[in-house]
Amino acid sequence: MSDFIHGSEYVFGILYIFTSKNNIFIHVTDLTGRETIGRISSGVVAKSKKEKKTNYSTMIASHLMAARCKSIGINALHVKIRARGGNHSRVISPVGHTVLRTFLRLGFKIGRMEDTTPSPTDGTRKKGGRRGRRV
Repeated sequence: MSDFIHGSEYVFGILYIFTSKNNIFIHVTDLTGRETIGRISSGVVAKSKKEKKTNYSTMIASHLMAARCKSIGINALHVKIRARGGNHSRVISPVGHTVLRTFLRLGFKIGRMEDTTPSPTDGTRKKGGRRGRRV
């Protein structure tokens, strides 16, 4: 890549972050999006089910993925962040921002950020029935 900024060369990859209610998935590809460099979830790192959604397990998973990227030579990332979407929640969980913070602290440069959460044009009926979920 011949993109020079202040005399240093940036090699870009694409960082996909998918945040659900209980887990977070981190996926890094090359710039074309065809070659997967690495893929990990916070559930793989967590020792129990209740730890899957914590900031700590997400941070550990991000560290593992960042080490993999550094070994290949990627030092800058375009970010595509996604929530569950559809007729489910379109809010990105706060744990998703932990991934970004970790990559920034480890010296990665962020190129473009994009929210790829699917939004329905006309969706199916939301779960819970007419009177909602009764607790």
